[in-house]
Amino acid sequence: MLVGVPKEIKNQESRVGLTPASVKELTLRGHPVLVERNAGAAIGLTDAMYEASGATIAATAQEIFERADMIVKVKEPQPQECAMLREGQILYTYLHLAPDPAQTKALVASKAVCIAYETITGPNGGLPLLAPMSEVAGRMAVQAGAAHLEKSKGGMGLLLGGVPGVAPGHVAIIGAGVVGTNALQIAVGMGARVTVLDKSVDRLRQIDLVFGNRVQTMYSNAHTIEEAVLGADLVIGGVLVPGAAAPKLVTRQMVASMKQGAVIVDVAIDQGGCFETSRATTHEQPTFIVDGVVHYCVANMPGAVARTSTFALNNATITHALALADKGWRKALQANPHLKNGLNVCQGQVTYEAVARDLGYDYVPADSFLS
Repeated sequence: MLVGVPKEIKNQESRVGLTPASVKELTLRGHPVLVERNAGAAIGLTDAMYEASGATIAATAQEIFERADMIVKVKEPQPQECAMLREGQILYTYLHLAPDPAQTKALVASKAVCIAYETITGPNGGLPLLAPMSEVAGRMAVQAGAAHLEKSKGGMGLLLGGVPGVAPGHVAIIGAGVVGTNALQIAVGMGARVTVLDKSVDRLRQIDLVFGNRVQTMYSNAHTIEEAVLGADLVIGGVLVPGAAAPKLVTRQMVASMKQGAVIVDVAIDQGGCFETSRATTHEQPTFIVDGVVHYCVANMPGAVARTSTFALNNATITHALALADKGWRKALQANPHLKNGLNVCQGQVTYEAVARDLGYDYVPADSFLS
């Protein structure tokens, strides 16, 4: 199978779908790989390194989309990329379709086979291809929040960790999943006062056993969210409903009642965000202010640390890429129910139930394409 790796074109996105090491895994198994010129150059992965791993360098993305049987990317295809997809071609990347009707419509029209990293499940539960980027984004959320609490960036002028004789800042983390627990580690390490909210008492119990009285845990409901948000200097939203639009847990009224110069970091923005006032931003213009509250809602946060993120992502994605190349998409999905859960759009139909429900499409189960 000919595998194609185009250069990412989303704003300030320097990650790349395959590293040279991943390319070598494919070429050693007889799968030719076509990589767009300078696809990884921004993070030190040169064309020479790809050629040494067995890849062929293509001059344009158009050549890759025209020739490849499978396209491997990082971020969701942009409109010009969707227009180049063809019927039966495999697209293997992050999609985040539920809050993106335009992309969904374009992928349906392409009749491509679209497999989303973020809905592939693991044998022990969880979302193993989403997890590494959630780890990065959770850790970055505290860094970004702390930086934007500075007065020059619109914040209240607060040092998150405080100093002797001056209280540290208060961080409220909504969601104790991968994003939340990684944010928690960094916030505690910086010396902040931390509150974590989640609906899983077992998860809160685990956090309490590890961090003890360094962290306050609260069961998540409308009352406790409001209490935590109004008392916080930095609020991090890390909730996730796999494949579906994120629930709006923090209302516009709550935001209006927050401290002036407080900061919101909405890590759930890829799925529409969990704050009613959120809208997607870019690394170029990462923030906006609503009611005196700084909103950081960058939709590709890990892109800021693109080298780390690329290697972490490839560790998780290469196994399924090899399976798809070795077996073809039908046999690979038949053999692995967890990979099958990644099929979101197939030959003009929406095959992920949450996406179909949120966007008003007829849901067609993946199994109907696998017989």
